[in-house]
Amino acid sequence: MSDLVPDLRRFRVAPALLRRLSILAAALLALIVVTGATVRLTSSGLGCPTWPKCTQTSLVAPASYHALVEFVNRVVTFLVGVFVALVAIASLLRAPRRRDLVLLAWSLVAGFLGQAVIGGLSVIYHLAPPWVMGHFLLSMLLVWASLVLVHRAHPDWTPRRPRAPRELLWLGRLLVLVAGGVLFLGTVTTGTGPHAGSGGHVQRLRFPLERVTQLHADSALLLTGLVVATVFAVRLAHATVLVRRRSDLLAGAVLLQVAIGYTQYFLNLPPSVVELHVAGATLLWAATLWLQLGFTAAQRPVPFPRALPVLAHAAPLAEREKVVR
Repeated sequence: MSDLVPDLRRFRVAPALLRRLSILAAALLALIVVTGATVRLTSSGLGCPTWPKCTQTSLVAPASYHALVEFVNRVVTFLVGVFVALVAIASLLRAPRRRDLVLLAWSLVAGFLGQAVIGGLSVIYHLAPPWVMGHFLLSMLLVWASLVLVHRAHPDWTPRRPRAPRELLWLGRLLVLVAGGVLFLGTVTTGTGPHAGSGGHVQRLRFPLERVTQLHADSALLLTGLVVATVFAVRLAHATVLVRRRSDLLAGAVLLQVAIGYTQYFLNLPPSVVELHVAGATLLWAATLWLQLGFTAAQRPVPFPRALPVLAHAAPLAEREKVVR
């Protein structure tokens, strides 16, 4: 019987391949945030009124618009989960195996399972804002963990002191903190305003919408000011080219997000513009984290592992390194 079970120790995953899988996982985890927003903005959040089934009697959706939108999102979410599990398995098969990469990869699996539970509770409690807010914020934590995995999975990455002055490092940490606050206030604004996620009555947060919106806008302007200061600071501090490029990316993301935010406000929150705002928030969060990680990033581009399958048969370490290089 043991001869029929493959010995996984005979298979190895090249370091460069694991990083490329991690990049795809990060992109998919960001994409699922946008597809989830589509469900809410089309009022399809209760298109499948039960979970994990779509209806009391069927796993798949009936032939109705809202049910199909919600069901398609569930299918996409399942496929993302399969890919996240693949990355976790690949982390165990990486040669050489690294404990930090294994923990990061399996934290994505744990977070994904947590998302499934919160998503189910959101349906059970009829899209109550706290559950929907938690669903989004956990997605942002998953994006964070996936980017750290991409950062550390670089074949040349090693623990090193940041190549930047202490003041610049603290400014980067402050950016992450403020960006997190902006995201949280954004969920509060969403939970107070329209687009509850269902055509029926959904309990909203009992805050004055105008005041909550203004607070969210003020926090976004604070973040914008910090980003502008960072763009100048990385040049005055003679930071690496990589950090300067990432600061420029962050500046573009925050300016785009501010423009979208004011557009949706003056147009009275049209769903299409709100969808862009959710995508922009995800991009802004990722760019903020990516800049912070840039202070300890490896500089050499990752080579593409030619003719190397996802699971490669074990070979001597020297030969595997030649393939990767």
